[in-house]
Amino acid sequence: MAFDESLAARIRRALARRSGIDERRMFGGLAFLLRGHMCCGVVDDTLVLRLGNDGAAAALEEPHTRPMDFTGKPMKSMVYVGPDGIADDDDLHRWVNRAADFAATLPPK
Repeated sequence: MAFDESLAARIRRALARRSGIDERRMFGGLAFLLRGHMCCGVVDDTLVLRLGNDGAAAALEEPHTRPMDFTGKPMKSMVYVGPDGIADDDDLHRWVNRAADFAATLPPK
């Protein structure tokens, strides 16, 4: 599965001020990890976010989101944000920062 290189570059810019960011191919796309914890990524032209159970539930109340169901079973802590929800860089940065802030709360690996 391919991923949108332009979206990946936009995510890199959104995460540029954070230290401890690595990239890894996951979910048929590209994942961004903060200190070893996946925080966000891109699959096709869709943003993937790890927000924790409560954060994901809140995110699903917002437009252009849906549960991440990569395996056919929804993951309670992760959501997809479609292209319309991240067309604007401010929106993308807001989403990516929510995911990075959540990943920062996880214990070091």
